[in-house]
Amino acid sequence: MAPSETKFKVAAVHASPIFMNKSATLAKVISLIEQAASEQVRFLAFPETYAEESVVVSSDLAAVAQACKEKNVGISLGVSERMEGGYTLFNSQVMIDSDGEIVSVHRKLQPTYVERMVWAQGGGATLDVKPLAAVGGFNVGGLACWENTMNGARQALIAQNQHIHIAAWPALSTLSGFESTADAQIEALAKTHALTAQVFVLVASNYVDQTCLDWMAANLGPQSFVKPGGGWSSIIHPFCSLLAAPVEGGKSGDVLVKAEIDLSDLKTVKVWIDSNGHYARPEVVQFSLDKTPLWGDEKRGEGWWRKEGSTSANRVRVGNGGKEEGGEERGGGDRSWIPQNTNNIIRSNAHHYPNYTPQNNAKKKKRTKKIGGITVSSVPISNYALCL
Repeated sequence: MAPSETKFKVAAVHASPIFMNKSATLAKVISLIEQAASEQVRFLAFPETYAEESVVVSSDLAAVAQACKEKNVGISLGVSERMEGGYTLFNSQVMIDSDGEIVSVHRKLQPTYVERMVWAQGGGATLDVKPLAAVGGFNVGGLACWENTMNGARQALIAQNQHIHIAAWPALSTLSGFESTADAQIEALAKTHALTAQVFVLVASNYVDQTCLDWMAANLGPQSFVKPGGGWSSIIHPFCSLLAAPVEGGKSGDVLVKAEIDLSDLKTVKVWIDSNGHYARPEVVQFSLDKTPLWGDEKRGEGWWRKEGSTSANRVRVGNGGKEEGGEERGGGDRSWIPQNTNNIIRSNAHHYPNYTPQNNAKKKKRTKKIGGITVSSVPISNYALCL
């Protein structure tokens, strides 16, 4: 059952955290949620690692989740996450729906540069999209910072039928050597995913303010590598037009970069190109995603970020056919095509080409011929006609 509502006001948060102060930063998050609600925003995307002191998802975000519920606003919140009961840290994006339910925690697959000294690697179990009530049941997922350069990670979201993408970034252009290139890189990556995935992209960046520089000077000494300002935030249409003018730097202070998105536009866009459908060509190119849990807490299964023994509202489960546990169908589409095999492998476009697998492909009778002195193998296209 397709969603009946397709138009939503969304916003990307262009704001600085309260550096090295978790409680104050989370209070600021709640304030921004309240501001968004007063401006009729349905979904809010925060930048990368917005709460600078590490957050335990199961215990530190209750007030934020309650604010989402009270104000009927969904969010994607970038945090430095600490594993419950442990010491390992992750660069994570926490998705909270408008009913106050934490629906997913994505752990950045590959920490960048010196981030590797702080954060652990995430795994495929947290690389997913979720249908959110805040945006009518359409599928939302995201990536953090340079993770947006990982073509495989982006393809994994495409293969799970992503509709809205959250690109969370730090104040990259404040770093020495990035002053003239960072904003162009962020914009290029966001537009690339918008077009190649046919999704709306919310780009949310933070900026460096004077309180951050003062803290570093007092605790680390004078800094030359980081400067004030930075960040590039906008909202991008699947055909790459800017729905919200980009906001850069910190001169304007904290800004909600707002735009109305209309998911019915995807019908027009996907006539031209559908990367999870007729433009995929899975008989030529295959893709797989290993969803095996990597870390101990993830092995508890769906909802692993909740305290053990806690209960939650009904949620759509992967492989549950797009239905809630109570049986009501949600607007995110039928997800029953996702295989429930023992090694947790998701194969791209299995739902569009149900009779196609790499193993079946190996059995097809191949023809060979020489083109320009090179032997080329081919499979008759008629072999796949019944799979469409």
